[in-house]
Amino acid sequence: MCLAVPMKVVEVDGNRARVHAGGIEKEIYLDIVDREPGVGDYVIVHAGFAIHTMAPQEAEESLRLFHQMAEGVGD
Repeated sequence: MCLAVPMKVVEVDGNRARVHAGGIEKEIYLDIVDREPGVGDYVIVHAGFAIHTMAPQEAEESLRLFHQMAEGVGD
């Protein structure tokens, strides 16, 4: 099973973007994403490629739920 975390686009340069989530920043490719994201958009990343864009509200809700799950680990 694969768990995908939304990442926020902070820079776009051609077919590449720099994304950020939870203190992690990385460069990804935009070759197969469903639509080209802009700065401030959220994407789902798999194996270094953006595969899907997300509405900010959807991404923020997913991130909130991930944080809640992480807080429960070890209880």
